[in-house]
Amino acid sequence: MKSFTEYIAKELGLEDPKGEYPNICEGTDRYAMYKVGPILSVSHGMGIPSISIMLHELIKLLYHARCTDVTIVRIGTSGGIGLQPGTVVVTKQSVDAMFLPCFEQVVLGKTVVRSTELDVELAEELLQCGKELAEFETVIGNTMCTLDFYEGQARLDGAFCSYTEEEKQNYLSEAYAAGVRNIEMESSVFAAMCKLSNIRAAVVCLTLLDRQKGDQLSSSHEVMQSYQQRPQILTGLYIKKKLEIPDKSPVEVCKPQKPLLFLDGRGCGPAYYRLDLFLVHGDSLGADDVAQKRDGGFMEFTLLGFHI
Repeated sequence: MKSFTEYIAKELGLEDPKGEYPNICEGTDRYAMYKVGPILSVSHGMGIPSISIMLHELIKLLYHARCTDVTIVRIGTSGGIGLQPGTVVVTKQSVDAMFLPCFEQVVLGKTVVRSTELDVELAEELLQCGKELAEFETVIGNTMCTLDFYEGQARLDGAFCSYTEEEKQNYLSEAYAAGVRNIEMESSVFAAMCKLSNIRAAVVCLTLLDRQKGDQLSSSHEVMQSYQQRPQILTGLYIKKKLEIPDKSPVEVCKPQKPLLFLDGRGCGPAYYRLDLFLVHGDSLGADDVAQKRDGGFMEFTLLGFHI
């Protein structure tokens, strides 16, 4: 996420050749958090449990930091279905392994079912950004969120496999017919928690391979590295458009800006939060007037309408 912070700082004209981007959560090894301007960049680990822990703590942090009009975008990688490797998928809705748009969780011994509906307008805006870039294929479709990387995703290369290649292909074909275009392991709880919090949210994932053609990656390391930049490029353009920043032009430092957050599946865990930094324009340099102007009034909002 530090690399994304450095990338977006350059795109927004906030890059400081002499500046550092400190990990706000350096007191823990469970995930990393960086901030530049109105952008908070946070990592998360693999799977539903890891991202849910981070989201609980992030949402509490935003509440105490008095943020509102927050937009959260999860960027990451996935396996595609019926798509060329390198395609970027903007999630229409997250579905489970039965292709149902819901997230189930056991609370106090009872099953709680929550909607995984994402912001339709935001998804369309991101898709439009992909069309404007015209640098790589960008599509919109359902994302299947599983509880497992191997059997749960119909892989044949795990330690156990109780089904045939034909059964695998039949299942993936059923998924495609249900509108599923990629598979990952975080989108359902992400969508459910953001909807429950009334936070505008989206999922943007790169497809590393077509799962109907195999389970193993075949592209070179260099190609994979270039692929993984694509969600950053797409979301970077979205940020610039939302902040009304022309290409190669510096950000207007005195203009109030809505906070945008980007999550990535590298690193994990509950953090030791530096709330004292966020309460003053959300920056480790928050006591500095210049830093306050650069942040564009990041903290002049109240999270989700909860006026504190």
